[in-house]
Amino acid sequence: MKITVLGAAGGIGQALSLLLKMKLPAGFKLALYDVAPVTPGIAVDLSHIPTDVVVKGYAGDDLPKALDGSNVVVICAGIARKPGMDRSDLFKFNATVIQNLVSAGAAICPNACFCIITNPVNSMVPVAAEVLKKAGVYNPQKLFGVTMLDVIRAETFVANSQGRAAGTIRVNVIGGHSGKTILPVMSQVGGFEFTDEEAAQLVRHIQDAGTEVVEAKAGNGSATLAMAAAAYRFVNAVVRGLMGEDNVVECAYVEGGSQHSRFFSQPMRLGKEGWYKVLPYGPLTQAERDTLEAMLPTLRDEIRLGEDFVLKPEQFQTASEKKAEK
Repeated sequence: MKITVLGAAGGIGQALSLLLKMKLPAGFKLALYDVAPVTPGIAVDLSHIPTDVVVKGYAGDDLPKALDGSNVVVICAGIARKPGMDRSDLFKFNATVIQNLVSAGAAICPNACFCIITNPVNSMVPVAAEVLKKAGVYNPQKLFGVTMLDVIRAETFVANSQGRAAGTIRVNVIGGHSGKTILPVMSQVGGFEFTDEEAAQLVRHIQDAGTEVVEAKAGNGSATLAMAAAAYRFVNAVVRGLMGEDNVVECAYVEGGSQHSRFFSQPMRLGKEGWYKVLPYGPLTQAERDTLEAMLPTLRDEIRLGEDFVLKPEQFQTASEKKAEK
């Protein structure tokens, strides 16, 4: 089986590639791609680690070689939002990256599972879906928005708050992957009861955790290491499902017939063809229902933004771009 990481020279990409090289099953192939010319060197560096995972790096025009024969494509390419950067600028830059990379994947490895890490995930996954649709190869069960960072944060913060060992608690996080669209389902955490105030405080902590990292890094970076660990956990779950393991369940942002929006994150079973069953997230408290209803307009708007980028590109042209076309 072959895993391809696109954006492999970045902060997330390098850390994720290290985890994959160290932890993938023996015999797997790991392809690393980035526009940065250092990428083949990153692969050489990783190849010195004594595991039976064959790693090769590609850069520049070698994207087709990196994608050829891939079973899972993980996309973390793009840029993180920096202090003072307009959200619309971030969206357009990263949406263009996703459009180009997924277009290449649609042509070269159309049956691969595509795992989108690039932010804003709520909009990037619809971009990828529409690109795959245009190419005639869209399979909703093989397109994932990786929201696992919210899950591992929730599991860490809940364990810390309850004096439990890290890694012993599972928390489902539903909705999306930005601010108020992130909804940890605290009422369904087994073995615990939280007051509304305790639950609300934990939810806020989870929703604001990305900002906490940016501030702690003094504006010189965002979450990369925890994101890489979260991405590894999710990619590993996808791989286990593809290999036929039973009862592999994780949360992800997919087009799965949600009653709430076209794309929605909730727990699902993973199998040989990607995800095959979206699971219920359980009854919500009134506070959770209120939070869910309040976030849906934002989530739907962010989904529509991604769709329109592909379907109505003229809306995203700058004045200079429009002038150049005339």
